[in-house]
Formats: sequence, structure tokens, C-alpha cells
Amino acid sequence: MSLHSPIITFTLLILVILTIPPIFEKFKLPGLIGLLLAGVVLGESGLKLLNSDSETIKLLSDIGKIYLMFVAGLEIDLEQFRKTKNRSLVFGFLTFIIPLIAGIIVGRLFNFSWNSAVLIGSLLASHTLLAYPIISRMGMVTNEAVTVTIGATIFTDTGALLVLAICVGIHGGDFTVVSLIKLLAGLAVYSLLILWGFDWAGKEFFRRSGDEQGNQFLFILLALFLASVGAQIIGVEKIVGAFLAGLAVNDVLGRSVVKEKVEFVGSVLFIPCFFVDMGLLINIPAFIKTLSSIWLTLAIVVALIGSKFLAALIAKFLYRYNTPELLTMWSLSLPQVAATLAATLVAYQTLNSGGERLINEGVLNSVIVLMLVTAIIGPILTARFGNYLTIPQVELTTNSLSTWWQRDLAAEQKLNSQLTVIVPIYNPQTQRDLIEMAALLARHESGKIIPLAIAQGYLHMDDSRLLAKLTQSQEKLQIAREISQEFGVDVSPRIRIDDDIALGISRTSREENANLVVMGWGRITGFRARLFGNVIDSIFLSSHCPVAVTRLLKSPSMIQRILVPVGDLTRQTVDAIRLAQILASSNQAEVVLLHVCDRYTPSAIVQQFQSQLSAIANNENLKVNTHIRTIPGDDIARIIITEAKSFDLVVLRSVRYRTTAGLAVSEVTTEVIKALQSSIILLGEPQISKI
Repeated sequence: MSLHSPIITFTLLILVILTIPPIFEKFKLPGLIGLLLAGVVLGESGLKLLNSDSETIKLLSDIGKIYLMFVAGLEIDLEQFRKTKNRSLVFGFLTFIIPLIAGIIVGRLFNFSWNSAVLIGSLLASHTLLAYPIISRMGMVTNEAVTVTIGATIFTDTGALLVLAICVGIHGGDFTVVSLIKLLAGLAVYSLLILWGFDWAGKEFFRRSGDEQGNQFLFILLALFLASVGAQIIGVEKIVGAFLAGLAVNDVLGRSVVKEKVEFVGSVLFIPCFFVDMGLLINIPAFIKTLSSIWLTLAIVVALIGSKFLAALIAKFLYRYNTPELLTMWSLSLPQVAATLAATLVAYQTLNSGGERLINEGVLNSVIVLMLVTAIIGPILTARFGNYLTIPQVELTTNSLSTWWQRDLAAEQKLNSQLTVIVPIYNPQTQRDLIEMAALLARHESGKIIPLAIAQGYLHMDDSRLLAKLTQSQEKLQIAREISQEFGVDVSPRIRIDDDIALGISRTSREENANLVVMGWGRITGFRARLFGNVIDSIFLSSHCPVAVTRLLKSPSMIQRILVPVGDLTRQTVDAIRLAQILASSNQAEVVLLHVCDRYTPSAIVQQFQSQLSAIANNENLKVNTHIRTIPGDDIARIIITEAKSFDLVVLRSVRYRTTAGLAVSEVTTEVIKALQSSIILLGEPQISKI
């Protein structure tokens, strides 16, 4: 069997992707570094097991390259961009044009042609929001400086890719002013067609296809590859089309299950293949030679760091930002991963009629070093400077649980002003605890609970299997009714026939205008859950209201001590605090709000946080024994796990973090759940559809 057969090549790639990134992440290093090094070891400079010229590697890497740029467009938060559009455009222009000029200067100093120098400048002009999960976890996303930086990404990435398209066109030869005008005109028409055409077509298709997630997934993939093919037809690099396609379907997907699947396929297979291929292209002797003559690499790294700082500094003076906001904008715009690496590979592989590359190996190797440096120091600096940002104020407009979670109170009250809790019934062993918890919440708010049994549908409504399921459901609901009556709350049992359990629950909660869904813990975890999803994930993504997923080890009436980890002061955090306090008020229990702060956070910022948290905790309508505990430390999960040992219940929020590169970021919530020995409530936020 040939060592370079497609099956062996693909098997080696899967083995690398599965095993290498987790090893590097254990040492707090980005998994992509491991993929690059694996490419070096397995390539021509190492064991010679993989060849970058093989058709299998070329195909997977090519798909990974356009997938990377597609996800980059998909992950840009258009809502954040719209909030500070003007300032985002100004800062985007600054953090694009200044690094572009710096890169051109570096290129000319090292005797590159004007075209290559401009290309080098464009490689420095974009940025990847690699540290976004860190700033989000701190609750600082609503800080204007952060919002402006996030919004600026759309300008920098688009501008960098447009410059790349022009430079590649010029390098191909036969360049004239007329051909440039034709290229720009074609690009303008093409961009409008993709951005508006795909957006309209996507919304129409999703509206007509309903819940057919398989077809919706295929439509998004078709949009990606059609845009890439279209870009090649007009003479533009295909990653430009992929990025525009990501922007176009951004509003269509919102935070849907389909978006999760699209990102999953890219992040576990195609994008890692692209990084491995980047490693295969690294020629070790040439790389060592580049580093030995360190001046080009040093000049590129210094130019990037200095120019990004200068852009943030100008924005500081223009908009009167303070120093922590300046430094946070700078650190957020430092990492060069997605657009930079994809554009670098395109430029390196672009040959003119004489066989000359647009950029040489020295630039390729220098950009890889730049990526490694900025991918490491960017998140570290963001974590440090983010601690000094001003904490966003939280508006406390009501103390009522039933209205606190309403996104549009006026509209919701027209439908139903009474707290309504949906309780899906499935497991008889957990049924009593779920009904009891829902009853405690509903009783406090003079609301009602709706025990819900989902019976799987069959083609014929007189099918004996369906009749048996309906009989079982009636028995479960009768038990639920009896439990509810023990607590003196209104109860309205419901049976629903549905092929999809998750959608059946979400649809019923919407029909009943529910304020909360309380459900038990699912059993599907690990790779299968990531690939196919589970009921909990689907409900989190489709529900219009918060979802409380519980793992109760004792009766809710017996809970005496409740721990609520608090990382930020967003509305969702206040939801979790209110939920804990209402449960505690039923049992005269104690609530402890645990805040784990960075060791380097200034005492003034810590005191400000505690003061705002105290204002939230001291609720006049809820006379609950609530304490605030602040612990400095780096390992948030370990501290929460240690503190939780003396508590009966821990209330956590379900928050998902992603990076544009599609590489997993360790989530504190996941680690805590695995280790906790107490009861848990995982509060999921409602997902707002953009369609």
C-alpha cells in the first residue's frame, strides 16, 4: 500500500487533529500551534509521512482555507457593529491603514517590489478576535471601546482581502489601469450580489424550509462554495468570496442550531487541515535561516505591534477613551490568525508567468512567527488590561421574576402577565423534584406551572404504539398534578404529539408564553452530542425564554445553602441571582455570590464590582440572607469547585465561547459541572433570532 494513498493521508490527519491540540491546550498554548508543529514533523522536513503536494492535502487544506474565512465572516457580530457603526468604521480605518503603511515601509526597506510590499502591509492590516471569549467572560463586551474594536473587524478583514485580490491580480501579469478598473467594478457588483442576494435567498429558503435543518445546512454550504467559485470567475481569490458569504448569511443563521453545525464541521476537520498544511509548507532549513537573519521577522513583528498601538492611541484621543480602554483595544486587535494566514498562503502560492512567488519563504516564515507571537501575547494582554475597564452599569427596573426575564415587557404583557413555568416530564425518578422546583418558583410569583409530556408522533394517529405512549403520558401528568397541588399552585398539564422532543418543548413554551422552562439533565455527552446535538442544546438554541436544566441530588425544599458564581454584571447574571434568591426565600436558605477576580485587578475596580453586586443582591421584595465573597485567583474552575463543597446547590450560566479560527476555548462551566458533587442548575439564555 502506498504511504501517500488518500486513505492513509486522511487517517494521519484525523489522528493529528484528534490528539495534538488537547496536548498543547493543557500547557495553556493554542491548539493551532500544535497543528503547525505536527505539519512540520510529518512533512518533508521531518518524517515525510505527509506531502503538501498530494491531492488529498490540497483539497482538504483548500476547503479549510475558505471555511476559515467563511467562519470569520460568520462570527462578526453585526449587532455590535450597528451599535457603534461610525466609530467602528473610523477605528477600523485607523487599524487598517496604519499597519498597511507600516508593512509597506518594511517591505520596501527589505527590497521587495511595491506590489509585494503592499501585500505585506495588507497581511498586518486585519486582526482576529482571538481574545473575545476572555473579554466576554469578564462581562465587558458592552464597553464602548470593546464594541468599537469588535465592529472594526468587518472593515479590516474586508479591506485586507480586497488589497490581496488586487495584488494577486497585478502579480498575474498583463496589468493595466483598465484591467484594474474592470477588476474593481466586477468586485463591487459581485460583493453587492453576494451580500444582498445571499441574505435575501437565505431568509427565503429558511422561511420556506421550516425545521429541515439538514437542507438548511446544505444551503449554507452551497452558499459558501458558490461564493468561492463566483470569486474565481471574476478573477478574485476565493477566500474573498468565502468571507463575503459569511457576512451575507450572518443574519440568516443568527444563533441557530444550523450555525452550530456549520461551525462544528469546519472546526473539527477542515480548518485544522489548513493549519497542518501550513506546517507542511515550513522548510526547516529556510525557517532557521530566516530566524538567523532575524531582521525581517523582527521588523514585521515590531511594525504590527507598533502600528496597532498607534491606531488605538489615535482612537483614544478622538473619542476620549481612558488608558485601560486604549490598551484593551490594542490587545484585542493584535492577534493575526484567520485572514492573515489564509492571505499569506494565497500570496505564497501565487506565481507569475516567470514562476516568481508574490511573497518568498522569508515572509511566509516571518508571518508564522508573527501569528505565534500575537496569538500568545494578545489574549494574555487582554486578560490583564480587561480587568481595568469600567464595569458596565446594569439597570434594575423590576424585582419580579416573571417580568425580569421579558425581553419586550410591553408586548409580552399583552399576551400573559402571569409567570408560567413549563416542566417537561419524562423520567419518573426526577419528576417530583422538577415539579417541586417549578412549584416553588410559581408560588412565589403567584404563577402557574404546565407539566408537559411529549409523545412521539406516528404516521397513523390510531397506531397502538401512540395510544400506549399517550396513556403513559396521562399517568405521568396525573402524578405531576398531584405534586403541584401539594404546593397550592395552579397547574395545567399538557400533552403534545411531536416528532422532535426539543421543538415540541420550545413550541409549547412559545404557545403558552412561558417565562421559564425547567427540565432534567440529559444523558448524551461527548463527541456524539457535539455532532448530533442533544435535547438540551436544541432547547437552549430554540427557546424564546430562559431554560433551567437541573441535576437535583435532594429535594428543592431541603436546600439550605446556594452558591452563585458571578463573573460579570450582565442581565443574564442577574437572572441567575434572582432565581437563586427566590428558591432561597422558600426555604429561608442562604445565598452566596462568589466572584473570582484576577490577582492583578486593582482594589478600586474590585470594590466597584462588589458595590454594584451588593445593589443587585439587596432586593427589598426578597428578604434573603445573601452574602458576597470575592476570591483572587487564576484558576476560576478550581476555586468554584473548592467553594462549592459546602453548598447544597450551585447555580451556573450556560455560556458558549468560540474563536474565529474555530478552535475550542476552555469553558469554566464545563469543567465545573464535571467535578461538582452538589445539585446544579444550569441557566441557559434565550437565543434571539435575527431572521
